[in-house]
Amino acid sequence: MSADTPQLDEARFQTPDRDQLFPPARNEHKPRILLLYGSLREVSYSRLAAEEAARILERLGAETRFFNRSGLPLPDDAGTDHPKVAELRDLVTWCEGMVWSSPERHGAMTGVMKSQIDWIPLSLGAVRPTQGKTLAVMQVCGGSQSFNTVNQLRVLGRWMRLITIPNQSSIAKAWAEFGPDGRMRPSPYYDRIVDVMEELVKFTLLTRDSAAYLVDRYSERKESAQELMARVNQVSLEDVQQR
Repeated sequence: MSADTPQLDEARFQTPDRDQLFPPARNEHKPRILLLYGSLREVSYSRLAAEEAARILERLGAETRFFNRSGLPLPDDAGTDHPKVAELRDLVTWCEGMVWSSPERHGAMTGVMKSQIDWIPLSLGAVRPTQGKTLAVMQVCGGSQSFNTVNQLRVLGRWMRLITIPNQSSIAKAWAEFGPDGRMRPSPYYDRIVDVMEELVKFTLLTRDSAAYLVDRYSERKESAQELMARVNQVSLEDVQQR
């Protein structure tokens, strides 16, 4: 088969650059993980599951932070200068990976969970705050085990160009998995959270130094070049018209 590809813009086409994939200088700080949860109830199993995940992440050498959704307005019901919106966006900019933990309600993630994600912008000026960062997804169920919510969270993660790790957690009958002290009992469900957090830290360490390069796209390099050319040509045309 011929490798002839006349459709390609040769100036924008690139073969993998090993120096960018495996940079010799690596960051040594702790992986920065942001945890979001999808319920405001006093006894929130999605929050308790996220807290267990944070404890495991700390043991694995990560630095963790939580965002408290209480007080965050509905999307488009306030400006981006709202204190809770600014807090969320600052945390997303700070982190190198995220954990999304949501209950399943009516067969889907909660509005509390979705509204947080909807406030996370796809771009902040020239910066895409989620692109190339890692993501782990979790859900808690009031009854039998389901994967509706984690599947939906995966779709959102892909849309936001997050590197969503393969493993995930779904806790059935969550009310039976936590004791009166709010701590999760030993179980295969707990073991799965350990698996997921272990994988998240590994993927974060593996990808964070080359995250921007991993999601660099031929089509966008080509588009950016065309936009630049159009802008330069437009400036040249304006200069001619002014003469």
